[in-house]
Amino acid sequence: MRRGGPSVLGIVLAGGEGKRLMPLTADRAKPAVTFGGTYRLVDFVLSNLVNADVLRICVLTQYKSHSLDRHITTTWRMSSLLGNYVTPVPAQQRLGPRWYLGSADALLQSLNLIHDEQPEYVAVFGADHVYRMDPRQMLAQHIEGGAGVTVAGIRVPRGESSSFGVITPGSDGVTVERFLEKPADPPGLPDAPDCVFASMGNYIFTTKALIEALHRDAEDTQSVHDMGGSILPQLTARGEAQLYDFSDNHVPGETTRDQGYWRDVGTLDAYYEAHMDLIAERPAFNLYNRQWPIYTHSYQLPPARFNAGGIASESIISAGCLIRGQVSRSVLSPGVRIDPGAVVQGSVLHDNVHVGRGAVVRGAVLDKNVEVPPGATIGVNPERDAELYTVSKGGVIALGKGQRVP
Repeated sequence: MRRGGPSVLGIVLAGGEGKRLMPLTADRAKPAVTFGGTYRLVDFVLSNLVNADVLRICVLTQYKSHSLDRHITTTWRMSSLLGNYVTPVPAQQRLGPRWYLGSADALLQSLNLIHDEQPEYVAVFGADHVYRMDPRQMLAQHIEGGAGVTVAGIRVPRGESSSFGVITPGSDGVTVERFLEKPADPPGLPDAPDCVFASMGNYIFTTKALIEALHRDAEDTQSVHDMGGSILPQLTARGEAQLYDFSDNHVPGETTRDQGYWRDVGTLDAYYEAHMDLIAERPAFNLYNRQWPIYTHSYQLPPARFNAGGIASESIISAGCLIRGQVSRSVLSPGVRIDPGAVVQGSVLHDNVHVGRGAVVRGAVLDKNVEVPPGATIGVNPERDAELYTVSKGGVIALGKGQRVP
């Protein structure tokens, strides 16, 4: 934070494998996956922290981190004159010859970062969610409440609880009474029996409470050494955890439609649906809010060009694209080429995808450098698609980086 305010160190947990997002994570960490044409997933959490003046941030990485490390070091350059930084921190085996056993162990093995900075508070945020949030408002509640940890929660349907850590608030609506990691049948909320508070994976700790909790967890041989599975239940049992209701958070420039928007894009279906949220006339998530911008790498490319009757509707078209076919309800990353007679509908195309003359692509996610030959079809013959490609439960067809299309 700026001088005169509380000192906060940001730690972004970016070491997960992202298996449920395969094949997009076959060659990269999930936070490095492209989103919205030009962004990486990690850009959303970093933008939220930086917009809120959290200007010293460590990104803990582990699996297939080269693409993520390169993006952070080339894009997220802060003022060294003021001592600010965003830096990737790979697993270093500081406590012995082992990789991170879980997110709590990742923090334990990275305590040197906290000892070096000596912040009053530590903001531990996840790296792969799409949302806008002002962490200062959450910090203010944390300081006022005097808790060891404040966890951000969002209301979700009770039927989705097995995908999240579930927070049961006490009678005051703030104290965390129970924290259950991915429960099958949790109790609903008193004012909304069909809803629960899901953890967003964003925590603010008082530094002393975090360090003590990590050491207690390290001594517990039965622990899974995870933030949601270990640290939050531990601090909840000690009466040191409180809830921050994300619906109370407001950022400048938000619309009534995208206020409170948050998506966990950990599956192909969720990833695809979040892209469809971007392209409506009144988008569920507005990328064009200049008062709370999402920052990313700026490509040195010419503007998009439309020739030979090329047309795009209800779509996002990035720089460097050449459109000579028909594109609708789609998101195109930089350098995509759509040849004459080709049709792209309801799809997400990453960098430098080439769709040949007369080809058809429907309901698909194509990773970078995929070449769709002239006349080929994706999303037209379900049985053939299932034989050749990854197909999600919701029917989204996904091709990995450079994957060959027959």
